[in-house]
Amino acid sequence: MTPRTTELQAQTHAERERLAALLADLTEAQWDAPSLCAGWRVREVVAHITMPFRTGTPSFVAGMIAAGFSFNRYADRVARRDAARMTSDELLGTLRDNVRHPWQPPGGGPAAALSHDVIHGLDITEPLGLPPAPPERIAVVLEHSRPRALAYFGVDLAGLELRATDADFRLGTGRVVELPVKDVLLTVTGRRPVPHRATDPAL
Repeated sequence: MTPRTTELQAQTHAERERLAALLADLTEAQWDAPSLCAGWRVREVVAHITMPFRTGTPSFVAGMIAAGFSFNRYADRVARRDAARMTSDELLGTLRDNVRHPWQPPGGGPAAALSHDVIHGLDITEPLGLPPAPPERIAVVLEHSRPRALAYFGVDLAGLELRATDADFRLGTGRVVELPVKDVLLTVTGRRPVPHRATDPAL
């Protein structure tokens, strides 16, 4: 195992522990609050985060076939199903019991596993006004994001440089827009509108 892999796995485990601690204090009303994922409440997001821990390969393949090989359709169906049949305590327990689970998105590696948990963690914490992942952890996600992964979200950053104010990270070229690193990640993943106004007072 390389030092890079060890670091990414340690960050993933820490993020799962952090999310589990936050979720443990939620009221049922907060579990049912809207998340940043359109159409999903907090409980659907947690069901999605923990889906890989409950899903074996045969079940995954069968679900993908039933969903016409659309992962988004499959993920939505499973998140809604599991959120409906599992209690808040059961969802939380699944996360707690799998903090060190070795799951990685197919072809994505340890960086993709960390990205999965950090991004969906923000889907929960932002609308609830809860603390986000530490800036340095979010910066790690951005630093290890492949262009193809960012292109998945379809966000056009042409002519802009997003520069983090609380981490050593910048993305793109052009007019400088300074943001907290969490807002950089929320922007590149389509959770926040692209800020077209630069920090240059002449603009």
